[in-house]
Amino acid sequence: MPIAPRYLADEARYASMTYRRTGRSGLDLPALSLGLWHNFGDTTPFQTQRDVARRAFDLGITHFDLANNYGPPYGSAEENFGRIFDKDLHPYRDELIISTKAGYDMLPGPYGDHGSRKYLLSSLDAALERMGLDYVDIFYHHRPDPATPLEETMGALAAAVHSGKALYVGVSNYSAARTREAAAILDDLGAPLLIHQPSYSMFNRHVENASLVDGYDGQQSESLLDVVEDLGVGTIVFSPLQQGLLTGRYLSGSAPEGSRAARPDSPFLSSSNISETYLERARALNEIAEGRGQSLAQLAVSWVLRDPRVTSALVGASSVAQLEDTVGALAAEPLTAEEIAAIDPFAVDGTGR
Repeated sequence: MPIAPRYLADEARYASMTYRRTGRSGLDLPALSLGLWHNFGDTTPFQTQRDVARRAFDLGITHFDLANNYGPPYGSAEENFGRIFDKDLHPYRDELIISTKAGYDMLPGPYGDHGSRKYLLSSLDAALERMGLDYVDIFYHHRPDPATPLEETMGALAAAVHSGKALYVGVSNYSAARTREAAAILDDLGAPLLIHQPSYSMFNRHVENASLVDGYDGQQSESLLDVVEDLGVGTIVFSPLQQGLLTGRYLSGSAPEGSRAARPDSPFLSSSNISETYLERARALNEIAEGRGQSLAQLAVSWVLRDPRVTSALVGASSVAQLEDTVGALAAEPLTAEEIAAIDPFAVDGTGR
């Protein structure tokens, strides 16, 4: 049986990708990062995963973002990435930014969820074993846990840095007020907060809002984007395509077979999201995209990257073609003030929910 040729990365991989500084740190991230949330579990053919990861790196995407419970099943995305790393990416470890997270449910019983030191540090050890790594570049707390003292949770992140198992730490889904508090604790512990990972899209603009009622902190007086700017913390946004609603898949008014909205067990999207209000706004945005020579998905990426406080946009890809289409957003000219103003009436928070 013939031996498959060893993967060699494209020598021109850094020629066209844009890199942005992460807050006031010394770390650059690609403007687009690859998220392994949906398409790297055991339900996706391994060769497809491998093709996407290799093509991403060839396009200059150096950052691969995971979490302990990405799959399905839980843990499988880390395991599959570990196989890709071993087969293809191991020689390029020093060119990669690999992140993982813990904070959502992972294991049965009291030690596999939330924000305790026990859960976070044992989760990191398990993630390193699944991926075959000595360390991750970024380790996140995946969501706030009001039942655990923030000092304990941040202390666990700092311990990960001081042990050498993580180079940097981040938080995800934290409010503006809790981000400020977490950053202060981490500064005192000598492990500065590098980055925040919130959701953000044209249909989900909560990070801009300074008048949100936060479930843990009450009324906010600052927007999250204002806080990260003040703290010098980077921002990497997930779901810039709003689970596919900011692509061309649903503009016909129905959910194509095989799409997330067509799946009866989808926890994030259903045919009910494809309302007349959604269609009116999405079709108007699509017209603006076409006027720029872009797809709707490309416009959605350009829009989140218009803000210099956004370091990188996390995108998923179920195929190489989808990945290449999304990366094509970076070839377009930046949005002008006039284009942003034209987009704004249709980029309405809550659309599609």
